[in-house]
Amino acid sequence: MKLNEKKSARRTFIKTLSCAVAVTCSFSMASSYAGKLEKEELKFGFIKLTDMAPLAIAYEKGYFEDEGLYVTLEAQANWKVLLDRTIDGQLDGAHMLAGQPLGATIGFGTKADIITAFSMDLNGNAITVSNDIWKQMKPNVPHENGKPVHPIKADALKPVVEKFKAEGKPFKMGMVFPVSTHNYELRYWLAAGGIHPGYYAPKKGDISGTIKADALLSVTPPPQMPSTMEAGTINGYCVGEPWNQQAVFKGIGVPVVTDYEIWKNNPEKVFGVSKAWADKNPNTHIAVVKAMIRAAEWLDAENNKNRPEAVKILSQSNYVGADYDVIANSMTGTFEYEKGDKREVPDFNVFFRYNATYPYYSDAIWYLTQMRRWGQIADSKPDSWYMDIAKKVYRPDIYEKAAKALIAEGKISAAGFPDFVKEDGFRAPQTHFIDGITYDGKKPNDYLNKFKIGLKEKDVLK
Repeated sequence: MKLNEKKSARRTFIKTLSCAVAVTCSFSMASSYAGKLEKEELKFGFIKLTDMAPLAIAYEKGYFEDEGLYVTLEAQANWKVLLDRTIDGQLDGAHMLAGQPLGATIGFGTKADIITAFSMDLNGNAITVSNDIWKQMKPNVPHENGKPVHPIKADALKPVVEKFKAEGKPFKMGMVFPVSTHNYELRYWLAAGGIHPGYYAPKKGDISGTIKADALLSVTPPPQMPSTMEAGTINGYCVGEPWNQQAVFKGIGVPVVTDYEIWKNNPEKVFGVSKAWADKNPNTHIAVVKAMIRAAEWLDAENNKNRPEAVKILSQSNYVGADYDVIANSMTGTFEYEKGDKREVPDFNVFFRYNATYPYYSDAIWYLTQMRRWGQIADSKPDSWYMDIAKKVYRPDIYEKAAKALIAEGKISAAGFPDFVKEDGFRAPQTHFIDGITYDGKKPNDYLNKFKIGLKEKDVLK
């Protein structure tokens, strides 16, 4: 019997058993929030990236089944398809870019009400350049004991970009979606080094993001990044794993900086559902979040001891489908920059530590500030607007119900969660950015006004 057939048989057995036991007593899967599931059979979408791991682990370890949920996981072609299928109901929910629910809600791109009650991970991305670009950058990078000093700032890339401009050649880089973390991280890194990544002007009908750009950024689906760079279509890219390490293994490029170095412990993906789905299935939603919290906790347990097993699962073709060694190169506590320059980065992927699963309002507001900074939000907004959108999209109230149920059931200790009595949804001001600028989520316009490159509070593109 094949693996999928075994799992199908197991689901059928559990489902039958639950019906039988329910006649005489509460079935053991019933959750402590005592809510009847509105929907048991669910389909979730994902993109082939290692940070979809909480979905895979919740499925493989039976955490969905423990909640009485019978889940199908389905890889999607790209982020737009994934979002559209969540909006139209073909998917019950999905592994999403943190900016997608926000972008959809404010109407940048497809307009729809999408919410999230679960942050899937911290960190996990990097910026990779081709071998030729690295060869030109390397003399500008400080070295110590024969190795580049990290983090590598975009200052080292600036002379290369200027050379391209002087020769009349465009300098092109790839990112995965206009409202992706990757787009904003790449823009943040470039701008911190004095390289303008360009503006969007939706009111003018220009959503290319290349107005006044020194470096031209364009969309490429994550699995296609290495081959697109190898073909010479782009000079570098920002993407999640394993597609940076794939460039190292193929010998076609060098990851120069991780997003951990751009913004330490930055929020990356979220689990998104339509607001209509959440309103219709509140108890099912809580059950889904419970299962995914357990998966995230398993992924980080005992200093990542389960990561090798997780890598084996993710390497299956129905999940990420990359070689075990490629995925392990970043997911088991290391990261390889130049070939042979492998360094310890234990927090390159974080799934549960540092309250990684909690949907902070301040995380949402950071993304909104970057949408404003680069023109995706065309007009000036008061601080209160940022808070209103964050509260509309990010739903810590749902997360709290799921977490308290897990605590009551003895599945996870209360110490693993924020103090819900005191938690206000804002991280303390964050200082670990590559440009040294402090971010306070309660003061978004003050934050925007600190940047040398980018739209400030009152700016409007003429």
